[in-house]
Amino acid sequence: MVAAANKVVLLDSMFSMYGMRVRVALAEKGVEYEFKDENLLDKSTLLLEMNPIHKKIPVLIHNGKPVCESMMIVEYVDNVWKNEESPLFLPSDPYKRSQARFWADFIDKKVNDSQKKIWTMKGKEQEKGKEEFIEALKLLEGELGDKPYFGGDNFGFLDIALVPFYSWFYAYETLGNFSIEEHCPKLIEWIERCMQKESVSKSLPDSKKVYEYILYLKKTFGFE
Repeated sequence: MVAAANKVVLLDSMFSMYGMRVRVALAEKGVEYEFKDENLLDKSTLLLEMNPIHKKIPVLIHNGKPVCESMMIVEYVDNVWKNEESPLFLPSDPYKRSQARFWADFIDKKVNDSQKKIWTMKGKEQEKGKEEFIEALKLLEGELGDKPYFGGDNFGFLDIALVPFYSWFYAYETLGNFSIEEHCPKLIEWIERCMQKESVSKSLPDSKKVYEYILYLKKTFGFE
């Protein structure tokens, strides 16, 4: 493991796919850190102090300074902890780098917005969410093409952006009564490839526990 020059703390929530991104990135770089599991219904003073604008997780605290927003944290980790064992997450080519950021933003907007409808809505709104979700995944599958990973031969930025959503797939499929593999088989093959990496498999929670967590959220916020 890489010893951090200063203490690294991650304010996170176990079932957050955005927090999972940071966990995967830190694992890829071999960075030791302290994990602080936040209760999002009763946010800690530390979280409110470290992210006073959005008051959200994840927040990476390095050398006493907070870094917020998951993909910004991933990029920060990529730049701070460079090592020969882990290639840079972002490509060196400016155009390819801009494309990786574009698709990561697409995930945060299109994939995230549509997935919420699957587990918070019913009837026509849920069906609309499923259609939008599958459409977004198909576009990403097209971007992946026949490459092992989105960036080519190496696991990188866009893989880190998307793969945490896999831990929620079981819940989406169960609640929405559909099969993601039926629509996006190549994407599932990519997920299986990613899950062979210890940095991914150990950073993502069990999908059944995620499902139980979503049922808890549905009951708590009246989405049932």
